[in-house]
Amino acid sequence: MSPSVKQWPEDSLESRAYRAVDDIPVVEENDRNRLGYHVYLYLKGELSSVEEAVHVAQPRLLIDTDDAVRRITNSLEAGNSGESV
Repeated sequence: MSPSVKQWPEDSLESRAYRAVDDIPVVEENDRNRLGYHVYLYLKGELSSVEEAVHVAQPRLLIDTDDAVRRITNSLEAGNSGESV
């Protein structure tokens, strides 16, 4: 029997970060995971901007970096529940 994976609460920073990068086209899944982690660091205040999060994550994007930043920012704003982003 394999252990089950515990999911983050829907309103957690982790969940918001990884949802924000779900539709970003990347070369492989690990690029998206790395990008989601760095967006999470941005939401925690450890990185100063979404642009910095994308730059530091160095994902192999299948779209323009500016487009990825815009999509992530829009997704975070759409999912914003009163918190500042």
